[in-house]
Amino acid sequence: MSHADRADGLLAPAVTDAVPRAEVARDPAIIRAIDATAETLVVVALFGELTLVLMNVVARVWLHHSFLWTDELARFALSVLAFIGGAVAYRRHDHAFVRVVLDRLPDQGSRILLALADIVVLFVCGITGVASIEFLASSWNELTPILQWPAALIGSPLPIGMALLAMHAILNLRRNHGTLALWVGAVFLGTIAIAALTRDIWLPLLGDDAAIMVALILFFAAILAGVPVGFVLLLATATYLWGTGTASLVVLPQTMVNGTGNFILLAVPFFILAGLVMERGGISIRLVRFIQVLVGHMQGGLLQVTVASMYAVSGLSGSKPADVAAVGTVMRKQLTERHGAPEGAAVLAASAVMGETVPPSIAMLIVGSITNVSVGAMFIGGLVPAAVMALCLMVMIWFRARAAGLPRMPRAPASEIARAGRDAILPLLMPGSLLVGILAGVATPTEIAALAVIYGVALSALVYRELTLKSLLRIVADTAAMTGVLLFIFAAASAFSWTLTVAYLPQRLVLLLQATGGSTAVFMVCSIILLIVVGVLLEGLPSLNVLAPLLLPIAGKLGLSELHYALVLIIAMGIGGFMPFAGVGFYVCCAVMKCNIEEASRAMLPYLVVLIAGLLIVAFVPWFTLFLPAYFGFRG
Repeated sequence: MSHADRADGLLAPAVTDAVPRAEVARDPAIIRAIDATAETLVVVALFGELTLVLMNVVARVWLHHSFLWTDELARFALSVLAFIGGAVAYRRHDHAFVRVVLDRLPDQGSRILLALADIVVLFVCGITGVASIEFLASSWNELTPILQWPAALIGSPLPIGMALLAMHAILNLRRNHGTLALWVGAVFLGTIAIAALTRDIWLPLLGDDAAIMVALILFFAAILAGVPVGFVLLLATATYLWGTGTASLVVLPQTMVNGTGNFILLAVPFFILAGLVMERGGISIRLVRFIQVLVGHMQGGLLQVTVASMYAVSGLSGSKPADVAAVGTVMRKQLTERHGAPEGAAVLAASAVMGETVPPSIAMLIVGSITNVSVGAMFIGGLVPAAVMALCLMVMIWFRARAAGLPRMPRAPASEIARAGRDAILPLLMPGSLLVGILAGVATPTEIAALAVIYGVALSALVYRELTLKSLLRIVADTAAMTGVLLFIFAAASAFSWTLTVAYLPQRLVLLLQATGGSTAVFMVCSIILLIVVGVLLEGLPSLNVLAPLLLPIAGKLGLSELHYALVLIIAMGIGGFMPFAGVGFYVCCAVMKCNIEEASRAMLPYLVVLIAGLLIVAFVPWFTLFLPAYFGFRG
């Protein structure tokens, strides 16, 4: 699978599911029935989540009452989306993995590593599945506080998801690798057997930190070998538990289920759904056209339009792939004709990084779910840092266009501006209502996300008439698969984060910082570098899952604002996720622009320099982040 194929799969699974459909046609009827049932379950869970949240909004506003039991049902729905949805996403080839090494090996070497990746997935699913059954059995007598149902029901989708994943891994091995899979599998099992039999000999030789060292070595090796990120996190966690014996493997499913139980995470599928509705329902194109008539006449016009459009569209969707698709598909032809596809991909990637702190942002929701930083404060505080980054990009574009002597586009007449502005009024109400709702305290981010979905569907279906029932169902299925990838990785990262905590990594980070004199400037710069590097390896968001809970308390002890520091981490993570050659977000941009990755990487270099400069400005001038939250009464 090429970079473009991989990026397209992350971008919009429905667009690129030709290969999976061909595979489905060759599968036995029982396999097709299981796949259809699994996909139906995640779609029902998504609709169920949406219904529960909207019920609570209606009950609170009109009945002045909230249904407390909906929280328990919502946790079950999230569990279905994370584990069964994760299996559906694996079937559709939507799980992110790093191809840096794979693409530089000869065909045979690449095939061996791809077979090994499916074998590792099968191995991890076996370990996690068996441990999850033990976990459910041990917690069956515990009851939920409101409905008094067995608490184990919330985790019941986990073993089902592991069974589905194992089934698809076996199908992939049989279909794609044949006898090669048997040879690679035999070598893998032989290596595992030798390591287990000689464990008491080699483990003490590595010292007191042997288990965490082995886990981290295995982590980086598996990442570079092309194993999907979520399964690498689980493999490293299981290795640490096996190496130390400090806790049972039951900890693995326990931390995974707990990791998906935060109510804030309900907003994730809603924002993804809203973003896809916006992209395919005619909302984003009207917004982009309005911005084009406003700023298209500036020096470097279409590039300026792309930056401004990404800022605005990021205010409609929390999903970066959806944002890139929404703007890129509208601008692709013009960008390619005037600036070239590689330049277009570079400016899309840079603008996507800038948009990481424009609300709504899935990264902000994740940080809010695993730390004490207010999601509302991050939503308000992220607006100005994103504007600072956008201004840096636009100034660079202006100077480069002027130096190159690029012709300027004519200014749009007032009548065209008025017409485009009229068409953009209804799309602009989406981000406007989101901010008003948060500032007024009338709804939570999750509730606002649900309302944004309803508004987007109504606007696309009833006003623009570009969304049919069939296309809506397809969007919901795509949303469920994309959500499955994110929540599965989130669950796996929760387990890995527990491992790092048990291995005393936070305390070691504190000691390392003390060795540098406790300088906040050194800590800030080191944090930025760490998040960029880990953001590349973990494909963006998982780096926040793993590192934010470790780094934010240290930042607070040093006297840094946790709100400001969290937004700096989010931008640094974005740079890693869209890093040329390695970041999966960069592949998405190249796929949208249909351009060569090497050429786009060269075009990206000046944008990367400006992004880092803009991040440093935001990092060392906290006022940009804190003055709006302080004005609206949020604590920094």
